[in-house]
Amino acid sequence: MAKRKWANSAAPRRVSPRTPEAGGRRKAAPESSRGVWLYGVHPGLAALANRRRRVRRVALSAELERRHGQAIAAGLAGRDPRPEIETRHRQEISALLPAGAVHQGLAVLVEPLPAVSLDQLCRRAGLRDRCTVVVLDQVSDPQNVGAVLRSAAAFGALALVVQDRHAPRETGVLAKAASGALERLPMVRATNLARALKALQAAGFWCVGLTREAGSPLAEEALPGRVALVLGAEGKGLRRLTAECCDGLAGLPTEADLNVSNAAAIALYEVERQRRAASAAG
Repeated sequence: MAKRKWANSAAPRRVSPRTPEAGGRRKAAPESSRGVWLYGVHPGLAALANRRRRVRRVALSAELERRHGQAIAAGLAGRDPRPEIETRHRQEISALLPAGAVHQGLAVLVEPLPAVSLDQLCRRAGLRDRCTVVVLDQVSDPQNVGAVLRSAAAFGALALVVQDRHAPRETGVLAKAASGALERLPMVRATNLARALKALQAAGFWCVGLTREAGSPLAEEALPGRVALVLGAEGKGLRRLTAECCDGLAGLPTEADLNVSNAAAIALYEVERQRRAASAAG
């Protein structure tokens, strides 16, 4: 790798179950005008447990309430304003959501999380000798981005950095793929990815671009304490300018192209493996 030069306490109002309307599902309101519906057990409970997340409504089935009532009550305790709680039939919950949404009996209407800026991320990194961020170059599929979030959170990454115009917004699809990681790992949106990489470098990060064309595998690189793993979209890979802004390029020893989320998981594992080996060696 080339070296760089250099709640209110009021009881919740409940809506009793109703028989689904004749004529099929009603059309869900656009997420942009009414907040964002997160659905599924893991995303929903994680949102309720996240005190930075403002929750407007909670729609749940009676069965889900029996199974997860304590966790839901803990997530609602002390919230001000306290969200509306609606006990509904599963079909009614489905009617609130996009077609095909697998909600498992729980849907939570939320406001987007407070934004974390690149400057804030760099300041947080300055407090750590070792940390990792993942940078995505125009990865636009929400399921892929959600899966990368999940892996990054599992390996203790500090944040996910995406290009603002070419990355999905915070949606139920992304949150479902992240399986709760959206609430734990900040997704930092950068207007210009090349400038974002330079800011990370100024904060002490070694920016490693992952590409099949790289001469050396990531496992052979001596990675420093602060690492930014930079991955491109499937098919396109890293854009030329993005690759040029990296400190170096490395590859993964695979016979075929990987899904970007799988590549991120392997790279995160390798970074963690090297750190543990270095700690064990003294």
